[in-house]
Amino acid sequence: MDIAQATEWAAERSLGVLITIRADGRPQSSDIVYDLDGGAFVISVIEGRAKTANLRRDPRAVLHVSDAGSWSYVSFDGAVELSPAASRPDDATCDALVRYYERVTGKPHPDWEEYRRAMVDERRLVVRFTPRAATGMLRA
Repeated sequence: MDIAQATEWAAERSLGVLITIRADGRPQSSDIVYDLDGGAFVISVIEGRAKTANLRRDPRAVLHVSDAGSWSYVSFDGAVELSPAASRPDDATCDALVRYYERVTGKPHPDWEEYRRAMVDERRLVVRFTPRAATGMLRA
C-alpha cells in the first residue's frame, strides 16, 4: 500500500491501536489517540506503563487505524522516538503535550496551568511514531 495514501487517510482520524513488543516477543496493544504531525504520528504516553517500557526496549511498533463504517483499515509498521518525561510545567515536553492536546481536541484546554501540572504529575511523554510501511484496505 502506498504510504502517502495511507497517511492521508489516517490524517482524517485520530483513534488507533499501538502495538508494541513485550520482552518475551509477544505483542501488547493499547488504544491510543494520535495526531499526525508532518510524516510522524504523535502519541501521549505515561512513563512506567507497559507500552512505554516496551518502546524503550524496542522502538519497533505497529499503529493500526480502522474505520468500522467503511470496513477500511491501515496498519503502519515503523519505529518511535520518545521524548523525556515531563519534569517541569515549562519544559519542552509539556510544550509538545500542549500542542498535542490542542491538535487532538481542536480547542485550548480551559486551564493550561492545571494541564501542565497534570502532565508533570503523570510523567507524560511524547512518542513520535514514524511509519516505514503500510498495509491495509481502503474503501470509499
